[in-house]
Amino acid sequence: MNKKALYATLGCKLNFAETGSIAQLMADKGIKRIVPGEKPDFCVVNTCSVTAEADRKCRRLIRSLHTRFPEAKIIVTGCYSQLQPVEVASIPGVTMVAGINDKMRIADYCAGIADIDPVVPSNTLREFMPSCSRGDRTRYFLKVQDGCNYFCSYCTIPAARGRSRSGTIDQLVAQAEQVAAEGGKEIVLTGVNIGDFGHGTDRSFSDLVEALNRVEGIERFRISSIEPNLLTDRIIDIVAAGPRFMPHFHIPLQAGSDSVLKLMRRRYDTHLFAEKIARVRQAIPHAFIGVDLIVGSRGETPELFAESLEFVHSLPISRLHVFPYSERPGTRALTDINMAVTPEEKHRRLELMLAESQRHQTEFSRPFEGTIRPVLIEHVSHGKTAGFTDNYLRVELPEPRPDLANLVVNVRLDKLTPEGDKFTGTIIE
Repeated sequence: MNKKALYATLGCKLNFAETGSIAQLMADKGIKRIVPGEKPDFCVVNTCSVTAEADRKCRRLIRSLHTRFPEAKIIVTGCYSQLQPVEVASIPGVTMVAGINDKMRIADYCAGIADIDPVVPSNTLREFMPSCSRGDRTRYFLKVQDGCNYFCSYCTIPAARGRSRSGTIDQLVAQAEQVAAEGGKEIVLTGVNIGDFGHGTDRSFSDLVEALNRVEGIERFRISSIEPNLLTDRIIDIVAAGPRFMPHFHIPLQAGSDSVLKLMRRRYDTHLFAEKIARVRQAIPHAFIGVDLIVGSRGETPELFAESLEFVHSLPISRLHVFPYSERPGTRALTDINMAVTPEEKHRRLELMLAESQRHQTEFSRPFEGTIRPVLIEHVSHGKTAGFTDNYLRVELPEPRPDLANLVVNVRLDKLTPEGDKFTGTIIE
């Protein structure tokens, strides 16, 4: 089959992992990824629907692809297609809409050997679809879990992804061993709620971490994001002991006010969250700790936002990932919480939290100036070689070194940028 495909992904690391697996399945059927200048026969769009803006980006992308490649068949999958299949199907150029659990059947559809069924309700999704892919970067993304049982008041993900389900430890270890056989050095564990790995079984996420920690050949594992109430001391201790799990945590907070956390239907309070951060800092002082935060959610009064800002200021974290609250149809926030924040006020709060994030990142990173840390060299871009330290500090080398791609080398962190987001570095031979 002399067919070619273009792949476009929006949203989370899990989506990128799944797109990579779709592309591999397509390649196995003889459908190659296009190179610059070629026209695709198929455009596969893996969508996100975490915010209204995400939906708009998906629509714009699909229309743009149809304008650029009017003869191509456009197949749309992902959370947006699962939540709004009729709306997606009505976008000009869309040939097929595939639900969450039909992603891995897209290759068979494009090869003409299978049809894709209409999108089924998410509460019927029970099958775990494995995925492990590298994409265009050095690191691999290994999907360990899918779906979520938490039903936070602002979130559509359970409606899009279905209930929590996981792979088996043996299956995931085998995938990691295959990455090692391919020469991969780093694997990021992805999922919707990865701390819930093993739900309904006698295995836990810490069991998986212990098993992966024994896989020879993989130098780095990273935990993409884990709920604070599921981040156990056992997991922290495994990461602290090494050797393969990196000192890097991403822990969603969403609000630094207990009143807002209750409105969000989160499963922890600020006291528990602060304890988890303190526990990580005690066990791994140099760990990078990223934190998700939503500003302007329904019910967040000026006083409660001030509480959130004060709480975030007090935390010994490394960086904030801040998002303005987005109204999502079908969520309980729209029916249960009357008080809404204006767009102008959301923007003001966003700017305050972004300034707080920059302060945290600079204060965390500055002490590492002049130190030597291991860096996995990822790629050359705009004449510079870039990579990340074990504790997720971004480093750029002044000269291109494509010969070092996918190698871990010792680098002296020479100078932190004024924004506090990356270092210039020198290789220590």
